[in-house]
Amino acid sequence: MSWSAAQYRKFEDERNRPIHDLLAQVPEHPVARAIDLGCGPGNSTQLLLERFPDARVTGLDSSEDMIEAARQRLPDVNFQVGDITRWSSAEPVDLILANASLQWVPDHASLLPALLARLAPGGSLAVQMPDNLDEPAHRLMREIASQGPWAERLADAHRARDSRHPASWYFGVLREAGVRVNVWRTVYHHALAGGPKAIVEWFKGSGLRPFLAPLSAAEQEQYLARYEAAVAGAYPSYADGCVLLPFPRLFFVATR
Repeated sequence: MSWSAAQYRKFEDERNRPIHDLLAQVPEHPVARAIDLGCGPGNSTQLLLERFPDARVTGLDSSEDMIEAARQRLPDVNFQVGDITRWSSAEPVDLILANASLQWVPDHASLLPALLARLAPGGSLAVQMPDNLDEPAHRLMREIASQGPWAERLADAHRARDSRHPASWYFGVLREAGVRVNVWRTVYHHALAGGPKAIVEWFKGSGLRPFLAPLSAAEQEQYLARYEAAVAGAYPSYADGCVLLPFPRLFFVATR
């Protein structure tokens, strides 16, 4: 299941809004070392550096295409291809940023304490995850997957984000770990030019990936045509062709 940096960057301004909001809630504390887990094409890393310009920052992502794009954007930053679950640091870090990445990582009950253990005293774990699996855009992905000739192959596609929990669960797990917790949920309303096709393009860079990866090129076209038609019914366009995409996101900052 490959990532495309070019596809992801199509809506970079909109995707950057929650990063700004997340970093704004990180407590004022000297940050000498920071890691951006799931850094993508480096947009979150760039904003992290703007917030903490004196930090020595490392970016990690499982996609070689994303890392190559990040290196071109920020050639002075140490970017590495790697798995979040296998990341370790020889020294404690002052900030772990995980923007729109942990939703793809399983077993948060084990993952979060492991990440907290790598923080220096006073350090923070700052996380943002899409919380939109109950939105029409995602419900329609699952419905179309179950109704086409690809139903058997896509039966488990929705499980790529099975690690999701409600805000209360994250608050409890983090409090039990002995850290200060700030948790909140925001629904962004993105005005996208281009009607339903723009929503399809948005999710081709994220949520649609597990549904498209098992399909042939011809099947992908067929799936996307059905998906776009269904999206058009769920997200009506305005007279100028604009469509409004509500997008809930869950945030938390846990500080030692």
